Amino acid sequence: MIKQFNRSTGQEWVIHIKRTLDEGIDDEDVGIPVCIFSVPKAIVSTKQEAYIPQLVAIGPYHHRRVELFEMERYKLIEAERVQKKYQNIRFSEIVEHFEENDASIRACYHAYLDFDREELAWTFVIDASFLLGCLRTFIDINEEPSRNRSSSSLADMVNHFTKKTVIHHAILGDMVMLENQIPLFVLREVNTYFHYENPDEALAMMLLKFCKHASPIKIVDGQQHVSEECLQKKHLLDLIYCMVAPKFEDIEREIEESKEGKEKHEEIGCFKKTWKSIMSFLCFIIVVPLQFLIRILKSKAVKAAEIESVSGFNDASLLIEELSIPSATKLSGIGVKFIPTKGGLKTIRFDKPRGAFYLPVVNLDDNSEVLLRNLVAYEASLAPECTVFTRYVELMSGILDKKEDVKILRDSGIVLNRLKSDEEAANLWHGITKCMKLTKVPILDKAIEEANSYYSNYWKVRMSKSFKKYVYSSWPVLAFLAANLLILLSALEAFCSVFGCSKWEANHSADNLARLWRTS
Repeated sequence: MIKQFNRSTGQEWVIHIKRTLDEGIDDEDVGIPVCIFSVPKAIVSTKQEAYIPQLVAIGPYHHRRVELFEMERYKLIEAERVQKKYQNIRFSEIVEHFEENDASIRACYHAYLDFDREELAWTFVIDASFLLGCLRTFIDINEEPSRNRSSSSLADMVNHFTKKTVIHHAILGDMVMLENQIPLFVLREVNTYFHYENPDEALAMMLLKFCKHASPIKIVDGQQHVSEECLQKKHLLDLIYCMVAPKFEDIEREIEESKEGKEKHEEIGCFKKTWKSIMSFLCFIIVVPLQFLIRILKSKAVKAAEIESVSGFNDASLLIEELSIPSATKLSGIGVKFIPTKGGLKTIRFDKPRGAFYLPVVNLDDNSEVLLRNLVAYEASLAPECTVFTRYVELMSGILDKKEDVKILRDSGIVLNRLKSDEEAANLWHGITKCMKLTKVPILDKAIEEANSYYSNYWKVRMSKSFKKYVYSSWPVLAFLAANLLILLSALEAFCSVFGCSKWEANHSADNLARLWRTS
């Protein structure tokens, strides 16, 4: 078993290495996957308060931050209350158990933990007790009404937790941060000391109810995990992630189904192929001469366009990384209907025949941005084959560009906005994936591609694009023609003022009429 050591003298390090090699390394400890990561500084810098705990430290990463010491007193009060209620509990026994499994616990963390075994074990015992107390109070299961009132100042704080207060949002936000997680098996172990009957079932019920409330994506009962599956998750944030993001197996199945549907769609009849060939030939005959003329008209604007493209090179390179999709206002303007679904991210699709965009219901409140950002950071740390949740956030960021877009989705029942304004809800999505690479997820990319195709093929949009392309790009030529026409009209006016055009026109018209009369 690998034993962790503190930063110390070189001699102590040598002694530790010799002892570790003599005792051997436990294979079980080596096989434990890392699940609690440090958020990269580049991501934290985008919005530090969304990734760094503001009120309470849970776990070792932020345990020694001075600004969070105030909450340590509440943790100890909660631990004392638990020990008095369950008189047979001795925290020293749990500490000894955690010390024996020290290597297994440390293996869950990505960063080095500069704690000795005893300090780390006590940290987990106190923090797990506090976290369980918050969960129990939050869902209010099997508790007497007087319980919280008997626990001094902690009771006031925990009672606030069930209400819409600043403390409620601060604790809830800190609980779902990636760097503020503790392994679920640690929470499960501490919980067994608090319940005599069915401790796992009670913990699973608390976790599921909490996740259902905290999750921004509406979770239906059919999506909830059974108790055993729930407790096999790595930590609280991982449980929420697994509840809102489809499994990779489901994504593969969707990909295969979409491929089969595409193959069937490509089986076009002989008549359609012939008709398509004829239309393509006619379009070729018409379009090629037009393109040739347009190139001539645009020849004078080439240099200006090149200069503009060079000056805006940096901005263009950034825009390439952004997801391209029309906003909700633009899609709604061409008749697209937004329809809420209840099946999570798997249900996202665009129905071209009906002109309908199906999106899952999303609940936005004061903690939604914190949870969304940490879910994206957690998914990036896991590095799965398909970063489906990140792609979903990119999709929503593209659709919800302004407050008018939020209003459309709010009226459709897709966005449940509990923030101060629609503008705040729109700004929430922007910047979450700023430091993330553009991802590709087939089941979502298909909906994005079909929405873009539906919007681009709409006749009003096509006319607008053609007007911008052919008229705006040839404005120097049009300006030249307009100037020449103006000069010609001015010359004609001067000529008429000198030679009397009105008399000449009258005589010329009379001669023409007489000539026509003779010929008839």
